[in-house]
Amino acid sequence: MQAGDLSIPVEPRSAKPLSLRSVLDSHTAWLEGKPDGVRADLSGVALSDARLAHANLHEGVLRSATLIEARLEGIDLSGAILESADLRQANLPGADLSGADLTKAVFDLCLLAEATLCEARMQGTSLRLANMREVRLLEASIQNCDFEGAVLRSASFAHSDMMNTVFSDADMHEAVFYRARAYLCKFFGVTGQRVNFSGARLHSCDFTSAQLPSARFREAELKQCLFHRAHLGGADLRDAKLDGSEFAYANLSGAQMAGANLFAADLRAADLTGARGLRATQLMQARTDPTTTLPNGRRGPYIRGSGAERPAVQQGSD
Repeated sequence: MQAGDLSIPVEPRSAKPLSLRSVLDSHTAWLEGKPDGVRADLSGVALSDARLAHANLHEGVLRSATLIEARLEGIDLSGAILESADLRQANLPGADLSGADLTKAVFDLCLLAEATLCEARMQGTSLRLANMREVRLLEASIQNCDFEGAVLRSASFAHSDMMNTVFSDADMHEAVFYRARAYLCKFFGVTGQRVNFSGARLHSCDFTSAQLPSARFREAELKQCLFHRAHLGGADLRDAKLDGSEFAYANLSGAQMAGANLFAADLRAADLTGARGLRATQLMQARTDPTTTLPNGRRGPYIRGSGAERPAVQQGSD
């Protein structure tokens, strides 16, 4: 760890400022339960460009601290209070922020690859254009946050609670949202193959123009979601609940849809060419019209007994 020789006032009544290293040492003693230990309180302190790689600030207090472009590789900020902290362009690969309070913190353009944010409390947190490859956000509380343009490749949001959060234009290749709960979230224009939403509960979310080929939505609830012009070719929607969701101009070609609940789902202008597992009762519950391309390649609307729910048999196939 390189803490430098920064001098900072630990508390207003302090007779003289203490070095950052002494603050960290005193915090370590506090964590160890030693009588001379003092919990680190870096609230409002300017630490831009500071080098704190692998520092231990578990349960530290950094309210409104400025850490722009700070070097924080592998830092332990688990359980820390980072409310309104500014970490723009900071480097935090492998950092531990599990259980941290990140309310209104700013991580724009940060490097957070392989960081851990499990059970973090995120409200009004900004992570625009952040590199969050393989980040772990299991069971995180995410409200009114902004991930616009972030790199979320192989990131895991499993079992997280998300509300009114923006993911627009994010790179979500192989990201995992297994059993996550999302309400009023915006996934406009996100991209990525094999994104996993299996078992997720997504209500009133916007996937307009999302490019998610081979996405997994098995047993997911997608109630009143918007998939206008979304690319879901080859997606797994088996046993999904699509009640009231809109798929106008969506590409669902080759999708697996056995057991999917299509009650009041809007499939007008959707492309279902080659979609598998659909039954007549499912399509009868959905809205189709002459602009719908049915599984057998013919135009709708779907008519019971037409056999259009079955993909066309290609010549040369068994």
